Amino acid sequence: QVQLVESGGGLVQAGGSLRLSCAASGRTFNSYAVGWFRQAPGKEREFVAAITRSGGRTYYVDSVKGRFTISRDNAKNTVYLQMNSLKPEDTAVYYCAARMDSRGAIYTRGDEYTYWGQGTQVTVSS
Repeated sequence: QVQLVESGGGLVQAGGSLRLSCAASGRTFNSYAVGWFRQAPGKEREFVAAITRSGGRTYYVDSVKGRFTISRDNAKNTVYLQMNSLKPEDTAVYYCAARMDSRGAIYTRGDEYTYWGQGTQVTVSS
């Protein structure tokens, strides 16, 4: 069982930066692949970024490539999402998700993940 807690959201002006954190409980966090998703009001949940259990590979949705960076510190049981050059269209509730993984794979679909955090609001003003 893994519990995930996101933090770091807030209100920022367009062009600004935020760093989201996803802290996980448990002692085997390096066995879990992690992804970040977001959901804007009235829209479906959207994949944002994913990272393998070791942190060796990452993957991003096209709309955030070059602006967002996902990383992890397995010693701290934490995954990060550094968001730079934020745009109003990045406004959403951001969720981290995790799943056990033995293949070092990347997962981009919400239904591939087992555990979810409660979300953190990111609001980008124009």
